[in-house]
Amino acid sequence: MSALDRVLDTRPLRGHPGFRRLWVGTTASTFSGQVAVVAVLTQVWELTASPVLVGVVGLATGVPIAVFGTLGGTLADALDRRRLVLVTSAAAAVVAGLLALQAAIGLRSWALVLALVAAQTAATALGSSARRTFVPRLLPRGQVGPALALNHIAFQAAMLVGPALAGLLVAGWGTTAAYGLDAAATALSLYGVARLPAMRPDRTDAGRGLAAGLRDTVEGWQVLLRTPVLRAALATDLAQTLLAMPVALFPALNAERFGDDPRTLGLFLSAIAAGGIVAALTSGPATRARRPGLVMVWAAGLWGLALAAFGLVDGLVAGLVCLAVAGAADTVSVISRGTLIQLATPDSHLGRVSAAEYVVGVGAPGIGNARAGLVAGYVGPEPAAATGGAACVVCVALVGVTARELRRWTVDGRD
Repeated sequence: MSALDRVLDTRPLRGHPGFRRLWVGTTASTFSGQVAVVAVLTQVWELTASPVLVGVVGLATGVPIAVFGTLGGTLADALDRRRLVLVTSAAAAVVAGLLALQAAIGLRSWALVLALVAAQTAATALGSSARRTFVPRLLPRGQVGPALALNHIAFQAAMLVGPALAGLLVAGWGTTAAYGLDAAATALSLYGVARLPAMRPDRTDAGRGLAAGLRDTVEGWQVLLRTPVLRAALATDLAQTLLAMPVALFPALNAERFGDDPRTLGLFLSAIAAGGIVAALTSGPATRARRPGLVMVWAAGLWGLALAAFGLVDGLVAGLVCLAVAGAADTVSVISRGTLIQLATPDSHLGRVSAAEYVVGVGAPGIGNARAGLVAGYVGPEPAAATGGAACVVCVALVGVTARELRRWTVDGRD
């Protein structure tokens, strides 16, 4: 292994064309998805000037993720995964094209925008579980970890650059350009999947049908909720996502503080990603911590504290610093929670518990944004951000105090 590979192992990209094509396509669609987020927030805010309806964007994403993400995990264990991803990605690209079309012809219907967002999210969520199975089928076991690290770096980079570019696109050419970029990049991602071999699930009971698969999914949720340390980890995650998600508040805050400049709106999202990248690149102490549950509690509390401060501070630099701190805390929390769930879950149920964690981790932020928008409609965006962050801190503290199993759980299984 070269000296460069010891810092960042790029062997999966250099030695495996199938993974390389998949990585390029996935990176492109992730990047464009971040561009589309800014376009949707901007368009709904322009059409309604209502933080409540901007918050409804969260419902338009959170509910489809919960429903179709769960169904997609069942389908991924019953169908050819490559074909499932091709169909769902093609559907997502078509809906992205429809979003660009409605913006171009000026239909000015916020309900149509939300319906299209929900349809695109449903298509993506339906194929997400199948897409996550590709890496271990394409690479030797020793390169799976480096491949996942490359995927994570690409995701964080997309979150950093995508919103900032979206702000420039929307300011210069309107939301049509942002939606068009998303449609083109999503279509590009089909190329990396189309050249993969068939990916049928490797299980002796694959023909049992969807009903049996859904029963398996329910059993995974039961394990997650009945195991004290896993249940406490889930509660901590929900405190972060349901009580302190700030994204739905960004358009209203941007209008109040910075004259509704779309470039500033993009910087809000990029600041969270910048903090996340710094935390990921310096995550050694967190990944080596003997008590990841305790680390997760402190990081989740810092997330809430930083977002409460974001609602109170004045000035662009101070606000971006608060968001960067929140992004760093969230990355540490995600890493610690993932470590705990992977090691504390019985292997016989790990796949289903991981799928349940995905639904909560990706779907609950949408519900949290809807809650934030509703609160902002009554008290304004700044109090909504401050009280949401404070509520998160209180709930995380309660979990930390009452959940002895979470505080004392160790990676070697001993208190």
